[in-house]
Amino acid sequence: MLETKTAIVTGASRGIGHATAQRFRDLGWRVITVSRTPPPDACPWSQGGNTHISLDLSDLQQILKTVEALRPLLGGAKLHALINNAGISPKGPGGTRVNSLTTDLDVWQSMYNTNFYAPLVLTRGFAQELSNAGGSVVNLCSIAGSRVHPFAGSAYATSKSALAALTREMANDMAPLNVRVNAIAPGEIDTDILSPGTSQIVENDIPMRRLGTVEEVADLIEFLCSEKASYITGTEIPIDGGQRI
Repeated sequence: MLETKTAIVTGASRGIGHATAQRFRDLGWRVITVSRTPPPDACPWSQGGNTHISLDLSDLQQILKTVEALRPLLGGAKLHALINNAGISPKGPGGTRVNSLTTDLDVWQSMYNTNFYAPLVLTRGFAQELSNAGGSVVNLCSIAGSRVHPFAGSAYATSKSALAALTREMANDMAPLNVRVNAIAPGEIDTDILSPGTSQIVENDIPMRRLGTVEEVADLIEFLCSEKASYITGTEIPIDGGQRI
């Protein structure tokens, strides 16, 4: 009898996280999801063997409770994939970029909580369950982590850059546990959080002249969690239509 694989996906109520959770479910995996807002009613996360919990990962105290809140739902099973997708990128008035000189420190803290500390706490909190499965961790970074972006603010960019560095560190630390840790760095993906003016980036900065889709991002995440990526760890893979070049 084939083993039913299990994945935890954060930020699963919309966008990339939602598409990724749906992808693993379509593959026959058991999917446990985490998000600040409830998933759409059509999503079957809480039905059968799939489970959802609502937590605000911008709150450090809730982050510290996340592992223990999720562990009973895992029920002693192996964890084959942990997708640290949850992320926040606040904007200024009218969707303007918030810079390093004007962003309140509490905003910096909330972004680092979601974008950096949550992946750290979850990954090391489930290290044994991941090891039992020979599992994979995928962290969602960003093109903004390697260049100044016209819309993504300084706190968001630096938190994603820190997450890329953490990915390398954890890949090294978890390799003896037979756990692979990688990151992907999306560019402009067609979701409802795109800023006004993104069309100018598509026209001027993306060689492929189009937005990426959440399905294309889910394809890459699926690959990194598969046996086809069994010798890949500690890397950050851009998925941006050539925007980085």
